[in-house]
Amino acid sequence: MMILLVAINAKYIHSNLAVYSLKAYADDPNVELVEYTINQQVDDVLMDIYRKRPDVLCFSCYIWNLDFVEELVREIGKLRPGMPIWLGGPEVSYDAREVLRRLPQVKGVMKGEGEVTFAKLCRIYHCVDDFSEMVDISGKKGENFRQSEERIRLQVDNRLLHVDGITFRLWNGDVVENSWREVMDLSEVPFVYADMKEFEHKIVYYESSRGCPFSCSYCLSSVDKKLRFRDLSRVKRELQFFIDHKVPQVKFVDRTFNCRHDHSMAIWQYILEHDKGITNFHFEVAADILNEEELKLMERMRPGLIQLEIGVQSTNPDTIRAIRRTMDFEKVAGIVRRIQNMGNIHQHLDLIAGLPHEDIESFAKSFDDVYALRPEQLQLGFLKVLKGSFMEEHQEEYGLVHKDRPPYEVLYTRWLSYEDVIRLKGIEEMVEVYYNSRQFTNTMEELVREYDSAFQMYDELSHFYEERGYGSIQHKRSTRYAILLEYIALHFPQKEEYYREKLTYDYYLRENAKSRPEFAGEYKVEKAKIRSFYENEENSRRYLPAYEAYDRNQMRKMTHLEYFASTKEYILFDYMERNPLNQEARVCIVESV
Repeated sequence: MMILLVAINAKYIHSNLAVYSLKAYADDPNVELVEYTINQQVDDVLMDIYRKRPDVLCFSCYIWNLDFVEELVREIGKLRPGMPIWLGGPEVSYDAREVLRRLPQVKGVMKGEGEVTFAKLCRIYHCVDDFSEMVDISGKKGENFRQSEERIRLQVDNRLLHVDGITFRLWNGDVVENSWREVMDLSEVPFVYADMKEFEHKIVYYESSRGCPFSCSYCLSSVDKKLRFRDLSRVKRELQFFIDHKVPQVKFVDRTFNCRHDHSMAIWQYILEHDKGITNFHFEVAADILNEEELKLMERMRPGLIQLEIGVQSTNPDTIRAIRRTMDFEKVAGIVRRIQNMGNIHQHLDLIAGLPHEDIESFAKSFDDVYALRPEQLQLGFLKVLKGSFMEEHQEEYGLVHKDRPPYEVLYTRWLSYEDVIRLKGIEEMVEVYYNSRQFTNTMEELVREYDSAFQMYDELSHFYEERGYGSIQHKRSTRYAILLEYIALHFPQKEEYYREKLTYDYYLRENAKSRPEFAGEYKVEKAKIRSFYENEENSRRYLPAYEAYDRNQMRKMTHLEYFASTKEYILFDYMERNPLNQEARVCIVESV
C-alpha cells in the first residue's frame, strides 16, 4: 500500500508546506511525497506518477496549479481507473460538489484544514482488506472480480461516511458532503523539517499561527475566524534549527504575523538574540498595529535579518471600507518611513487593482501614495475573486466580472474598464522592470522628478514600450538600460548625457561588468591613470582596506573605477563589500587619479 502526496509548485525554488504537514502528521511510512512545478511538461509528470504506482493519489490544489492538476487527473484516471484520487487545498475546498461533477475521476475532496482528515483517510485505506489488490483488479472482467471490487469499495464508503472534512463520491455515484472539521491545535502539527538537503536552493516556509483576526473581503483567511498560535517554546526550538542549519530564508506564512503582540515580540526577540548572520526571516505584517516596543526592537536588528510584507491594497477610504479592512494609511506611512530610516529592513508594499470604488484615477492616487514611501518592492497585483470569499458573494453588486479559470483575475468592474486593466498591466510590467528589479534606483529617483506623478511616468513608459514593440521581446539587462535611455532622449533630449551617467552609475552599482555596455558610451578613465591608481592602492590601501590579501591586478578585477563628468568625480565601485539589504556595491569618491 502506497499513498502519494503530490505538490505542483509555481517555481522550483518554492516548496509546499501543506503536503509536508500532512505527511508528518499522518506519521505513516507508506505515505510518500513528491513535488513538481507548473513549468514541467504534463506528460513528464504523468509518466513519473504512473511509474510510482501509488494505490491512493492526493493532490494539493491552489489557483496557480489547478488547471495543471485537472489535466493530470483526467489522464491518470484513464491509466489507473481503480485508483482513488483525492484533492485538497483552498482551490477545491469551497466548491467541492462542483469539483466532483467536473472531475468524475476524483473520489473526494478534503475541505479546509487537512492534517487530521488526511490521517483518517490513510487509516481507512490501510484497514480495508485487500485494498491494494482492488486497485489492480478494478475494471477487470468477470463476476468474481466485480463482486470483489464492489465489496471493497463499499467497505471504504461506509468508513468515509464518518470522516468530517470531506465531500466524496459513493460507489453508486451519489455525492456525500460531510460536515467541516473543527480546527485543530496548531502545536499538534509536527515540525516538518529534518533533512535540510532536500530544501537546498528552496525557500523554506514556516507557520507559527493559522487564521486571521481581520475580515478582508478578497481573502479566504476571513472565512475562518479561529485564530490559533503555535506554542512558543516549540517555535523557538524550530527557529533555532533553521539558524543552526544556516537556512538562507525562512518565509512565515502567518496571514498577519503581528496580530498578537506578545507572540510577535517573543519571536523577533529570539531571532535577534540568536542570529548568526545568515538566515533572513520574512513576515507579513499590518504596519499600523506595530507598536513602539516592536519598532525599538527592529532598530537593533542586523541588516537583512528580517523583511516585511505590508498589504496596503488601496488608500481610497471608500475602498478600504468596502473590503472590510481597518487601516489608517497615515499611520502606515509613518511606520514605513520610520522603518526605512532604520536602513536595515527590506519592505515590500502591496496594491490591488480592481477593488470596489477604485477607478483609474483613484488607483493612480493609491499608486502615488505608496510610491512616495519608496519601499524596496511595490507589488501591483490584480484582484482575484476566490471561491468562498465575501468578494465572490458580492460580485454582482460591484459589477465585478472575472476570468472563469484560475487565478480568477478581474476583467472589469463598475469602476474599472477592461481598457483600464490593460493599461495597468503595462504599468505593472514597467514597475517590475524599472523599480522592483532595484537595478535603476538612482535613475528612476531622478526621472520621477520630471513628472507630476510616478503613475504618469510609468504609464508613459509603458506606452513607449508598446509603440516601439518592446513589450513582446525578452531583453537582456543592458538592453533595458539602453531602452530607458532611448525613452529619455525622446522626452528630455537636453538631459540625455546627464541620464546616461545616472544609468551607468546604476549599472555598475550592481554588476562588475567584464565588457562595457554600449549605452554607457566611451570609457573616460585613461589606462595610465587606472594603472597608477591600483599601484598606489596596493601600497596604501586607502580606499580598499579590506583587500589586504590581494595585489593590484586582483583589486582591479574585483572593483570598477568610473569618471562622471556631470559631477567631475571618480567613483570606485567595490563589489566585495556589498550592502546586505540590496546587494549594491560599496562606493567611494576617489579624490585624485
